[in-house]
Amino acid sequence: MRDGVIDDLETEKAAVAEASPIFELLNGFVTELRNAGLPVSLSENLDAIEAVRHIPLEDRSAFKAALAATLVKNHTHWRSFETLFEVFFSLRGAEYALDGDSDDPFGDLDPDDQDGPPGAEGQGQGGGGGDGLTPEELAEMLFQAMKNNDQALQRALARQAVKRYAGMEPGRPVGGTYYLYRTLRNLDLDAMLERLMQEAQEDAGGLTPLEERLERDEYETRMDGLRKEIEAEIRRRLVADRGAEAMAKTLRKPLPEDVDFMHASREEMTNLRRAIYPLTRKLAVRLARKRRHGRKGPLDFRNTVRHSLSYGGVPAEPKFKYPRPSKPEIMVIADISGSVAAFARFTLHLVYAISGQFSKVRAFVFIDGLDEVTSYFDGVEDIAEAVHRVNTEADVVWVDGHSDYGHAFEVFWENYGNEINSKTTVLILGDARNNYHASQAWILKEIEHRARKLFWLNPEPKAYWDTGDSIIGEYGSHCDGVFEVRNLRQLERFVDNLV
Repeated sequence: MRDGVIDDLETEKAAVAEASPIFELLNGFVTELRNAGLPVSLSENLDAIEAVRHIPLEDRSAFKAALAATLVKNHTHWRSFETLFEVFFSLRGAEYALDGDSDDPFGDLDPDDQDGPPGAEGQGQGGGGGDGLTPEELAEMLFQAMKNNDQALQRALARQAVKRYAGMEPGRPVGGTYYLYRTLRNLDLDAMLERLMQEAQEDAGGLTPLEERLERDEYETRMDGLRKEIEAEIRRRLVADRGAEAMAKTLRKPLPEDVDFMHASREEMTNLRRAIYPLTRKLAVRLARKRRHGRKGPLDFRNTVRHSLSYGGVPAEPKFKYPRPSKPEIMVIADISGSVAAFARFTLHLVYAISGQFSKVRAFVFIDGLDEVTSYFDGVEDIAEAVHRVNTEADVVWVDGHSDYGHAFEVFWENYGNEINSKTTVLILGDARNNYHASQAWILKEIEHRARKLFWLNPEPKAYWDTGDSIIGEYGSHCDGVFEVRNLRQLERFVDNLV
């Protein structure tokens, strides 16, 4: 196995070594994609190398599309791919050296196309014409470029604005966001937008509310395009200064399946919700396939002897009793206190999305009190609505609304313990931080004896287990398995245990 992996790596390196420098850069790009979590195999890397042989390298959009078609298999990975592409294949050269900066961004523009202020025409003819503009003249040229939607001039002005206002210095350990803020602050795009709207009103002799809204949307779209040009210019200069690998590491963001449930931002939560729907379909198919092709049961002696007659009494073809695939019952007991609410929400969402693979699913939620919320999911098409009801309507507060696992387990055992049987798999979701209350771990021992399986899913890193008020070790001693589940990737790996 190890020799095979080494051979694959050597093949990959040889394919790159015999190619031009662009392919060496491509190899670094693929390596960074893998570091970011994208599953890029050897064959896909070779496909990308072969694809770009047939693409004109000066056609940036075609080059990007060829790499995306061969290297990206999941739409949720697109943003990471795009960020790394901009880092590795940004324009490079002496014009981006922060201590030189000898290139004039206006040199490739036709002066007749620059609808700037009076006296500015001659300033765009190379020889440092952009540097000769006053701030007022630069602002006026940018205003005219936005008004006329002159994208070539906008790109040139974006370069000049970064050069003039960002204050970038070689080797300075400052992030791109700071440079972007400095540049946009000096350009004052909000004031420019109001001026554009005012001039549009005057040119049209007055706008209806709908026309005004459409005009504003158009100008805001152009402003967003300018911001992206400024961001790209800053990124190119940082790559020239620090190197592609260092910038890629700085800009790297986790894939949706690797985002920590307990520390996700609002934007990351939105990406998680989008990622969970295709994941549930994949898991449902995987569970069904695994159940169909389960392992063989015990030897069927009578059937083996009967079939041995055709071999002269020699049992050459052993026969086995194939177990009938059965769907387990699932009971989910989830802590929905503030610290682990997001984790419980996504796990409940996933369990109910694949509920067709189980004969019955029942859900219980708790903080210091416990409530069954199975009815919230009955007949509901949008599981997100049911999960929202769980968080807002469930009666889970007994005394002070702080987690009390011991009391919650007592309530569960008294009211529902006799309904657990040999077909029931019990899932407990929580960090086991019991606020120093009584653990009542004996209840888990009783559940383990009655149930088919008892699993505990903990969203905290293992390094934090059994620290402070965490008693996961005490509870885990009575479970068939305790799993660290901090993201969708780990949750996906766990699901196979439910068959």
